[in-house]
Amino acid sequence: QREFTQKKTFTSWINSILAKHTPPYVVSDLYTDIQQGHLLLDLLEVLSGQHLPREKGFNTFQCRSNIENALTFLKSRSLKLINIHVADIIEGKPSIVLGLIWTIIFHFHIEELARTLACTYNQPSPACSSAVDSSPKASRSAKKSAKIKERWKISATKALLLWANEQCSLHGSVSVTDFKSSWRSGLAFLAIIQTLRPGLVDLEKAKARSNKENLKEAFRIAELELNIPRLLEPEDVDVVNPDEKSIMTYVAQFLQYSKNLPESEEDMQEKVREAMGWLAAQEKKLEKLLVETENEIYYQKYKEMMSFMETFNQEKIPFLPLLSSKRGEAELSEGQQQMREEWDKVISQINGWKAKLDQMLPSPLDSIEAWLQEVERLQAEDLPDLQDPFKAMSVFREIIVIFKGLMDCFDSHLDTLQSFKNEDEKNIPVVLPEKLEEMKRRLSNIRSTNPSTFLEYLYGLCSAIANEVKLKLNIWDVKYGAKESVESLLENW
Repeated sequence: QREFTQKKTFTSWINSILAKHTPPYVVSDLYTDIQQGHLLLDLLEVLSGQHLPREKGFNTFQCRSNIENALTFLKSRSLKLINIHVADIIEGKPSIVLGLIWTIIFHFHIEELARTLACTYNQPSPACSSAVDSSPKASRSAKKSAKIKERWKISATKALLLWANEQCSLHGSVSVTDFKSSWRSGLAFLAIIQTLRPGLVDLEKAKARSNKENLKEAFRIAELELNIPRLLEPEDVDVVNPDEKSIMTYVAQFLQYSKNLPESEEDMQEKVREAMGWLAAQEKKLEKLLVETENEIYYQKYKEMMSFMETFNQEKIPFLPLLSSKRGEAELSEGQQQMREEWDKVISQINGWKAKLDQMLPSPLDSIEAWLQEVERLQAEDLPDLQDPFKAMSVFREIIVIFKGLMDCFDSHLDTLQSFKNEDEKNIPVVLPEKLEEMKRRLSNIRSTNPSTFLEYLYGLCSAIANEVKLKLNIWDVKYGAKESVESLLENW
């Protein structure tokens, strides 16, 4: 029964996601459709917004390759795929397929939604905490914060449950303590709907109805009024031990709906105030660190930066929806504009600190870092799109010369980095091992992308030459008289 419910719920959830795919895709049998790999790649592309490599065919090799690509992508997101193998997915083994889909649902759907809630419930407000406290107590707090990622699955589940209970607690005796029997009566679903859209539900009448009637009513209203896909049926929930994963998947959709509701001006102002307080605290903390580490050795300076960034990246999560808003300046309030300016200022200070540390790397690492940055800058630049083909040829030739000149140093930089002895005369590390690993990783990325980058430049040059030729041929589509004048024209060109 549990496997049947999960298959049905997960299939409905996948179809609700793939409705956004171009073209839309509908799963008829999860165990069969997943075997080709295209379903997995389509699903991950919609969820991540990234384009993933794939084989277009459907033979055994191509299907295996597509599934491997999907699993590799999930592993790159630091997801643990325990006992999930390509062969089992190709065979459509129910337990393996359901385990994989649940991992995807939890990471891309539940975790992402609950992330800001988890920060709210598990940590003190960053705006209220002292950003410059260096006491042992503060140090313990930082260590605790660093461990949050390790406990994330538990905290994400707990955050979703706390959110659901908050919505229900507004309506008297309705409460939830788990994602199982607490939902059997249907009252919890109805209470959440009433909180999100007051007036759609009569909870007093619901208390006199049967479980199945309440569940049927809740799923109907959620689908028609809140546009929440119907992942469950009453008979899936009105059992002694309902499936926890299926209920979590469905409840998370209500959280998604609440995130999309327009906020009141008062709520928005309060969030902006909190974000401004946190940003001010980060600025003070950064300034204090710069002063305190002024006379420290490079190793300690970089270690302090890593520690700061780890805490900074964790604490900024609750504010990201606000800070990363794509609204234009004309749409922002005065407070939001100030917040954006303050955010840009803090990021600029952090980038300045990083750049300064990179310049302070001991020789020969400093020259390798400068080389890495130059190559990465060149690779990141958009290819010139010049209307004048002759000018484009000149630009592309110049880029190719610069790029080839930089890549001539690749092997020597790689050898130097690999043979670098990371200790001074007192056997003390000179550079944090994480920095060396980061530089090696960047070198490896450059090596893997070098051929495609060079081909892009050559393609641009050839395109410019072809356009220039077409332009000349169009100009020459007239009679030029004597043979000598035509020869002279060709020779000049």
